[in-house]
Amino acid sequence: MESKNGFLKMTMAEFGAWIQTQRIARTILTIQQHHTWSPSYVHFNGRNHFDRQVAMKNHHVRNNGWSDIGQHFTTFPDGTIVTGRSLEATPACIFGANRDSICIEHLGNFDHGGDQMTNEHRDTIVKMTAALCQKFRLPVNSFSIIYHHWFELSTGKRNNGSGGNKTCPGTNFFGGNKVTDFQTFFLPLVNQELGGQVNSPSPPAAIQKYMAVTADSLNIRMDPSGSAPKTQDREPAQLGAILRIYDEANGWLKISNSQSHWVYGKYTVEVFRATVNANVLRVRSGPGTQYEIVDNLMQSEEVFISKESNGWCKISLEEKWLSKSFLDFD
Repeated sequence: MESKNGFLKMTMAEFGAWIQTQRIARTILTIQQHHTWSPSYVHFNGRNHFDRQVAMKNHHVRNNGWSDIGQHFTTFPDGTIVTGRSLEATPACIFGANRDSICIEHLGNFDHGGDQMTNEHRDTIVKMTAALCQKFRLPVNSFSIIYHHWFELSTGKRNNGSGGNKTCPGTNFFGGNKVTDFQTFFLPLVNQELGGQVNSPSPPAAIQKYMAVTADSLNIRMDPSGSAPKTQDREPAQLGAILRIYDEANGWLKISNSQSHWVYGKYTVEVFRATVNANVLRVRSGPGTQYEIVDNLMQSEEVFISKESNGWCKISLEEKWLSKSFLDFD
């Protein structure tokens, strides 16, 4: 591994061991797949991983007005991986659809007529996706692993590429960017890497409940007390993060099943995990059909619900509402 400019570069073998040691407070439901388009392979010389990552960060901060680089990871043509923004932070990669996600940018232009993906790059993308599914207990399907192309660019509604979409992660990304291409070409490779194992989407039995963070940044401490030292091996939880709760003590919440890691419950609100049971569920800006449609969710997608009003459910801390009739609660 090599560290520079606040980023960490590693091989796929190193990443597989590294990701399993990371303690991440927020609950992850989706892994986003992107290509950078530009920079492409022609901008990579085999040695400038950090230069390319710094350039992307500068572009995202200066041109887009974001607080940091948009993605959590970037993969490179030689199969190496460079870290990006904190894993505790929501990515800035799919407008309106970033909640509970990990974002991966694959350096290159994978549209037809663009870059021919190297074998090393291809191998890392498959193995990295499998490792993340394993880490976060995600089933291998088109709801846990998502392509940017499936979301309308201006609204963030999921329309599976029917209009108003980017080509990202590329019209030639593992055979194409459609849902059917994913299911035909990419999904079997990830399943094969996992040995055919199908991960259970259900949470571990030890989880008592879920809480959403309402503070901009919430410190994680070694004991259930404001005077306890902060944890050294994990960053504070960020606004909107969904925390898994294993125990409670004097208003404090234990967020690890194996470590004594606690947050103050005053800065959280309880949320409930639910699964969409309709083919397509319209998401509205308020609790009723008189409010505008702002998003679409597909059958089997998961959400966290923070509030109910007259048969309508609010998604976490967002102003997005769903009809309760089309949700199955865990």
